Amino acid sequence: MKVIDHIRQAKDTLVSFEILPPLKGKTIQSIYDHLDPLMEFKPSWINVTYHRAETMFKKKLDGSFSKIEVRKRPGTVAICAALRNHYNVDTVPHLICGGFTKEETENALIDLNFLGIDNVLVLRGDAAKNEASFEPHPGGHRYAIDLMRQISNLNTGIYLEEDIQNGGKTNFCMGVAGYPEKHFEAPNPEIDMEYLKNKVEAGAEYIMTQMFFDNKKYFKFVDDCRAAGIEVPIIPGLKPLTTRKQLTVLPRVFHIDLPTELSLEVMKCKTDAEVEEVGTEWLLNQSRELKKNGVPVLHYYTIGKPKVVYNVVKQIQ
Repeated sequence: MKVIDHIRQAKDTLVSFEILPPLKGKTIQSIYDHLDPLMEFKPSWINVTYHRAETMFKKKLDGSFSKIEVRKRPGTVAICAALRNHYNVDTVPHLICGGFTKEETENALIDLNFLGIDNVLVLRGDAAKNEASFEPHPGGHRYAIDLMRQISNLNTGIYLEEDIQNGGKTNFCMGVAGYPEKHFEAPNPEIDMEYLKNKVEAGAEYIMTQMFFDNKKYFKFVDDCRAAGIEVPIIPGLKPLTTRKQLTVLPRVFHIDLPTELSLEVMKCKTDAEVEEVGTEWLLNQSRELKKNGVPVLHYYTIGKPKVVYNVVKQIQ
């Protein structure tokens, strides 16, 4: 079932989870071990992130170095299929521009269509680790909206090869990312909102937000979207704070602010176990307030901490 249909048919706030593919060398069992406890809550769907290859340099016997491309977390399409088969749950693979050609993207979409997976979260993706700013793959897309247009074309039977006539139509439901605290590359919130509105007009059926720790910013973001004429569902993305290190890592990597009250409580903690207690309580209060205000879905980034998410969701069911 499509994400938008889950939302339209829901009588209460839904729950969904997001996971990382395992590192190469790990098995699918690592994903099952991660998700097994969380499946108690009957999530409406599970998001699976997509990752570009990384450029690495391998030293040769003669002392010189060769440049190689390594994909450390392969298998997004296969993982979505495995989860669907194992748990009978809908899955939402992320599709990104960075590191992929249009042909590779089309082939991934064809595979997803053959597997009966009809949801995708469409993202530009981050810059490669060796790049100061995002650079598209040669033959790939620069912007998420361009990737959306390729998916929309497939939904109408238009393929990259012009000699394919009357091609089979796909039926993907597209979601896109939204940033309550503004995308860090946007010059201002107004332009950022304009970009988001353009993606909705291009076919996005819902918005999934970047993580945030201050619900006021989410509520303002929703109000701003509605004022701009954006009417699609806006799903809050939530992540537990579990280590003191995250006080600096999260703002630097994800370009978000942490509330003063939360930061001060974490700074009082002597161990990460204490931080986890503070973070769990904060996430629980966030979740309760959001649910009370009728958000369509509580979407949890479970990466690394499924137990914390389990303890929170258990108390809001």
